[in-house]
Parts: sequence; C-alpha cells; structure tokens
Amino acid sequence: MSFPARVRSQRAALARRALITLVFNTLVALTLWQADAGSRFLVQWIYSQAIGLSIWAGIDIGRLAFADAGRGFPPGWRTPALVIAGIVVGLWLGSAVGDWFSGQSVPLWARAPHGVLGIAALSTLAGVGFSYYYHARGTLAWQEAQLQGALRSAAEARLKLLESQLEPHMLFNTLANLRALIAVDPPRAQAMLDRLITFLRATLSASQTPTHPLREEFARLADYLTLMGMRMGDRLQVRMNLPAELAERHVPTLLLQPLVENAIRHGLEPSPGGGWIEIDARQDDDTLVLSVRNSGEPMADLARPGGFGLAQVHERLATLYGTRGRLALGPAADARGGTLALVTLPAHANAPH
Repeated sequence: MSFPARVRSQRAALARRALITLVFNTLVALTLWQADAGSRFLVQWIYSQAIGLSIWAGIDIGRLAFADAGRGFPPGWRTPALVIAGIVVGLWLGSAVGDWFSGQSVPLWARAPHGVLGIAALSTLAGVGFSYYYHARGTLAWQEAQLQGALRSAAEARLKLLESQLEPHMLFNTLANLRALIAVDPPRAQAMLDRLITFLRATLSASQTPTHPLREEFARLADYLTLMGMRMGDRLQVRMNLPAELAERHVPTLLLQPLVENAIRHGLEPSPGGGWIEIDARQDDDTLVLSVRNSGEPMADLARPGGFGLAQVHERLATLYGTRGRLALGPAADARGGTLALVTLPAHANAPH
C-alpha cells in the first residue's frame, strides 16, 4: 500500500472510531439523564462527550504514536500506562470542558465526587473494552500483513529457486548450439530441442512442489545431463548411483541440480578434454548423504564459484533441517582428485510439505 493510501486508510479508521465514541457517549448521557431527573440533557451530553472524546483521543491517538510496526498497541508495560494516562487526563480535561460550558465555578469532582467516581468507573470499563477491541483488530491486521509479506517472500524465493534451476548460462549456450546444429545436423538439432523442451517442462513442474522422491531428483538430473551430453559429446562422462531402497526417500525439490550445474560450468566445460561427474546417494546410520563429484580443478570456496545456486542450497538445508542439514564443498581427498560436494540431511525426516 502506498503512503498516501495508507494515510487515507488510517484517517478513515480514526473517523470510524470517533463516530463510535460519539454514539457511545450519547448513550451514556441518556443513561445519566434518566437517572437524574433534575438534570439537563444537553449538559449531560456535553460532559459525556467532553470526557469520552478526551479519553478516546488520549488512548487512540496515543497508541498510533507509540505502537510498534503497525500493531494495535505498544508492547509491554506501555499499553496499560497509555490506557491509565488516557483515562486520567481525559477525565480531568473533559470535566473542565463540561464545567466551562455549564458555567460551574466549582469543579465536577468537588461538587459531585460520587458521580465522578461513577463516570470514572464507566470510563475505565469503556476505555479498557475499546482498547482491547482495537488492539485485537490492530494485531490481526498486523499479522495478516506479516502473512501476506511472508507469502510474497515465499513466492519470490520460489522464483529465485526456479531461476537458479533454469541457469541462463546453460540455456544460452544450448540455444547457441541449437542454432549452429540446425544448419549442419538438423536431426541432431531436433533431438536436442526435444530434450530441451522435456527438461524445461519437467523442471517447471518439479519447482511447484517442495519435495519429491529421490528417483525424481535423479530423473531430473538425468534430463539435464542428457542435454549437456548432447552439447559436450564424448567430453562428458556421467555415472549415477541411486540404491533402490532410497528411491522413494523424499528430498527438497531440485536440491542437487545447482551442484551439478556448478560442476559442469566450473569443472568440466572449461577443460578442453571435458571430464566426468558422479552423483551418488547413500545412507550412513541416521543420515542421508548425497554427493556430486566432478573432475577438474578443485573448488574450495562455497560462496564464490557458484553464486546464488550454492548459497540457496545451503540456505534451504538450514531452513528445513537446521544444523542437521549441511552442504560441504571442497577438494576430494583421494588420488582421483576433483571437487566433491556433500549434502547431508536426516535420513528419516522429510522436508515439510
């Protein structure tokens, strides 16, 4: 909501609450007038309006000045302090206005202390009641705004996740290869285009769900690596290992794809001879271990080489599993060398749907 619209909305809400207060004060004046047959209704009405509006202004306008982040009332001790101060000041100011209007030289509290106590009790009940009502409505509105903000953030996160899966570098290079192949090898260009369409359709579909079985994760990786194989030819060697007993284990959707893209882009494509990539899944006691390993120059910096892709894998694991979900990236320890990315997460804890 824009600032002018927010101001108009606040003014309209303030006017509605003022009108409600005016009606309530009138009912109070009618009650007091009926109880005191010798009094004048206009005088009772002025006193009621002066006191009621003063209390309302002290509480309602005060809460707008001190409330945090658009909530109904300020937190902690400031709310009861605001209500008490509003009632005390409102009684004093409203009584003074009523005395002035009726021409009384003796203050209301001095000439009718019992009446002031009654008005004070009624004003306290009304002030607390209205305060609670406005506080509840304000809190609900704030929570709704927070929820909408969270939904927008989630939508933006999903979009960023999808962007990280549909890596522009890969798409542009694939389209450039397609353009070159159309002139020299139309059947292969057609096959490559079909594979690209399949890959994009599957990735778009998978990005709509928070989790899927490991077999689906490996199938999406196979689609991507087949497409890369059509581009790189014999320069790309792939090995994938998914034990049957882990095939139905749920994992966050497209979790490994940024790691595979990172391996292709930074480990294999820069090498004239290409190289190999290996993707494995295994269970170690109560931990599920997913690994992506590739030949080429080892990479040890988690943040720098892969940019957003690796960072979002790390953040998704931390969000879903806390300290039990981790991503480690670094040089492989054995003689084969290369880079090893290890994802660990609880073996029997699915990510929330």
